[in-house]
Amino acid sequence: MKLQFSKMHGLGNDFLVFDAIHQKVQLSTQQLRFLADRRFGVGCDQVLLVEPSRSEDTDFYYRIFNADGAEVEQCGNGARCFARFVRDKGLSCQDMIRVGTASGTIELFLQEDGQVRVNMAAPELQPRAIPFIAEQQQAVYDIVVSGKSWQISAVSMGNPHAVLVVDDVEQAPVDTLGPALEQHERFPQRVNAGFMAVHSPTEIDLRVYERGTGETLACGSGACAAVVAGRLRGLLEEQVKVHLHGGDLVVSWAGGQSPVWMSGPAIGIFEGTIAL
Repeated sequence: MKLQFSKMHGLGNDFLVFDAIHQKVQLSTQQLRFLADRRFGVGCDQVLLVEPSRSEDTDFYYRIFNADGAEVEQCGNGARCFARFVRDKGLSCQDMIRVGTASGTIELFLQEDGQVRVNMAAPELQPRAIPFIAEQQQAVYDIVVSGKSWQISAVSMGNPHAVLVVDDVEQAPVDTLGPALEQHERFPQRVNAGFMAVHSPTEIDLRVYERGTGETLACGSGACAAVVAGRLRGLLEEQVKVHLHGGDLVVSWAGGQSPVWMSGPAIGIFEGTIAL
């Protein structure tokens, strides 16, 4: 089986994108892991599939697979690359694209400056819906990891996030606390762990340890979750610049049931064909 793909990235968070409309794409867990492997495969953080719409009110369907082969609900950086892919491949000429995902519908807006703005929908804060094991919704939760208590905010942006506030992201225990949080028993579907340092009410640094992948250079849904967490804690204003190792995103949230908006780049790297 030969498949055509595009290699893309959003701030260094990199993807293999497959047109599953004009070619049959059925990938096993083993094949997904092979594709993501940076030594033996092509190499990526996630594999994205562009599929036909599954409902009358959307234009496409969007599937996301982590480097470990597990399918997940949402990826913000991937969503921007999805929009750029369907435009560059002539699959859509629209400036606004409605896309179905496992966690609901998102709206993608291609802007004249090449940036992509994404309506990531309202955050989910109820523990049961995240999912997170807690008796009631709170802005901050205490959680014990390896015998030590930490404070986190728990947010779903279509996928679960635990956000910690740290003094300096470069000194944060991302490599140790990240995987421990990812597998914590209070997150039944695992979790993405975000480490946020607040510079001002409109500017933060962020590192994210993503479930099934490890730390990435950028995480779009993680940036959205961090801004929501910071707003809930009274630390941030409505619009925030998020500095990640791969570059910057702009995220805004008015609060309540308002959608979270994210803006950033989406870059094509190369095209390829692979035999599986």
